[in-house]
Order: sequence, then structure tokens, then C-alpha cells
Amino acid sequence: MNVDMDTDDWLGCPTPLEMYQHQCSILVDELAETERMLSRARANISGLVQMNDLLMTGKAEAEGKLAEALEKISMLDQQYSFASVQSVKIVTQQRDYLLRENQRLLAELKLLHELHPSSSA
Repeated sequence: MNVDMDTDDWLGCPTPLEMYQHQCSILVDELAETERMLSRARANISGLVQMNDLLMTGKAEAEGKLAEALEKISMLDQQYSFASVQSVKIVTQQRDYLLRENQRLLAELKLLHELHPSSSA
């Protein structure tokens, strides 16, 4: 029993032309989505480029300020030599010694006043 019937139109089966049209519409939708994604990616890239430019400008400013600060430190190092720092240390030690001596003398004076209360009047 050999049946030579064309069954393409049975049960709503699409024709080859309809299948190709459907495939083309799927490809068109995918292409449109790809174009939208490409536009978003371009916008993101543009934003990243602007951010990078701002960061590079900020970095250049920070490097300039750092160079100025290093130059100032170098100048101050030359201006205030070891001898001047030593003289400040000597004065500080003298001040500390005099402060301790003053406290010791105050303690002795207080002790004398406690031992001889009548002589303080």
C-alpha cells in the first residue's frame, strides 16, 4: 500500500516558505536585540572613557602636588640641618631639667612648711 499524497497542509503544518519567513523574523528580532545591546555597550564605553579622563586628570593633579610636597620637604631638610635640630633638643632637655628641679624645690619647700608651720607666717 503505497500512498503518494502531499501531507504538508495537514494539521496546520507550515509550508517551507512559512518556515523560512518565521526563521527570518527570528533573525530580525535577534539582530534588533543585538543592536540594542551594542548601543548600551557603546554608552557604557563612553561613560568609562569619561571616567578614565577624570581619573587621569585627578592623578596628574595628585602627582603634581606630591612633587611639590617632596620638593618642599627637600628644601626644609636643607634649611633645618642636623645642628639646628640638635640645638632644639638641647633646649628641650634644659627645660625638662629645670622643670624637674623646680618640682623638687617645691616639694622641699612644702616639707619645710609642714615641719615648721609657725615660721611661714
